[in-house]
Amino acid sequence: MMQRIRLANGAGASSPARTIPRDYLRHAPGLDPGDRAGILDEFEQRLTRYGARLRRTPVAGIAAAVDTELRAASARSILAPPGLPEAWLSRWTGRAEHHVVRDEPPLTPLELDDVDAIVTTCAAAIAQSGTIVLDGAAGQGRRAATLVPDCHLCVVAADQVKSSLPEVVPQLDPRRPTTWISGPSATVDIEMTRVQGVHGPRQLIVVLVEGENQNEPA
Repeated sequence: MMQRIRLANGAGASSPARTIPRDYLRHAPGLDPGDRAGILDEFEQRLTRYGARLRRTPVAGIAAAVDTELRAASARSILAPPGLPEAWLSRWTGRAEHHVVRDEPPLTPLELDDVDAIVTTCAAAIAQSGTIVLDGAAGQGRRAATLVPDCHLCVVAADQVKSSLPEVVPQLDPRRPTTWISGPSATVDIEMTRVQGVHGPRQLIVVLVEGENQNEPA
């Protein structure tokens, strides 16, 4: 495309290629990329500052953590995207008043609005900005399904959390549409009153899984 633009501007096909500088800082200032504890602490602090809730757990505690957080959010119905490990929901679904909704075939916006929460995985996370990144892969669901329900619980493996944006981008598949979430949805009106839940979930809960085999279901 850029070559066609250069040709249209009369630059000629033999115009020398430009070298893009790549000497910018690739990790978050003040964070050592090798300091995993520091990166996870920064991720938690950023999320908390934005109004999200984060719970740390080992792999063996994922189901218990998901159950505790969903009950704290008063969720009685949840959407489970294709590919989400069923074991993660085992404790929560053990109660008669709780039920799981499937997005197959895709639910309408009104049907999604009736769901209390969605539980997903993520593609990556960024400590510097307190961001989780979704790309619609297994366990993440489609974009609409993560934006309409009032609560979004995301299970993040500790090794998915990088210090900065430049560390994350090369790991993402450029062919997949991505959704970048930094805290619960919020906006500020003309009187500077902050309102949550305008463009997405009012509640964002992150279950951060630490330890070996973080991406294994438990």
